[in-house]
Amino acid sequence: MTRLVTIALLIASACTTVLSAELSGFVQWNEHCSDSLRLGHAKVVLDNSIASGSITRDGGFVIADVTAGTYILSVVSHDHVFDKFRVDVPPQPESPPEVRPYTVGTPLNPPSPVKLPYPVKLVPRQKKSYFIPHQTFDIMLMLQNPMMLITVFGGLMMLAMPYVMKNLDPEVLQEAQQNQARLQKALQSGDSKSGLPPVIGNGDNRSAVATATPSPSGSNNVVKNRGKKRRG
Repeated sequence: MTRLVTIALLIASACTTVLSAELSGFVQWNEHCSDSLRLGHAKVVLDNSIASGSITRDGGFVIADVTAGTYILSVVSHDHVFDKFRVDVPPQPESPPEVRPYTVGTPLNPPSPVKLPYPVKLVPRQKKSYFIPHQTFDIMLMLQNPMMLITVFGGLMMLAMPYVMKNLDPEVLQEAQQNQARLQKALQSGDSKSGLPPVIGNGDNRSAVATATPSPSGSNNVVKNRGKKRRG
């Protein structure tokens, strides 16, 4: 009985070995990451860590026992950014996997017609930046804000108002004060027409009276012309 169990385990392990493959690749060092010391601890994962393999000091990696199927290969690194790849592992272990570029958010099917060489070549694209520079005080940036411009203009008007009031004509100043008092009363009572300045409120009436009443000189000329016609 023990021999039968051992033989079954050997057969199962042999089938698993036949149906699984090994996925390998390497990191191509460049100006963004020149060696494994700068890369730090990093690993290559398939489909969010279904299978994974660590990157060694020489930049190589191996993911063992990968079953046939389609996977998304990505690099988990603390300081560097790498591209993602679509990897199709065939059922035949002797056939090499097919590697294609992959963009996050795009569907897996249909696959991209572009095929990349195997073993998988990982290229560092950029270094991650976790430092946010401190923003310094800049008065020009504040003045670009419309609300700040309105506030500054209102403050300047308040500062300049006493000097403007001193240079006004006394009659104009008195009239302005009367109009202001009238406007305040109108706002309190709710009657907006009574708070209008006299010039605005009486201008139309004066013009209407001027056009409706003829001038005295005009009436005398009309009477004289009528008298001449009668004599003739």
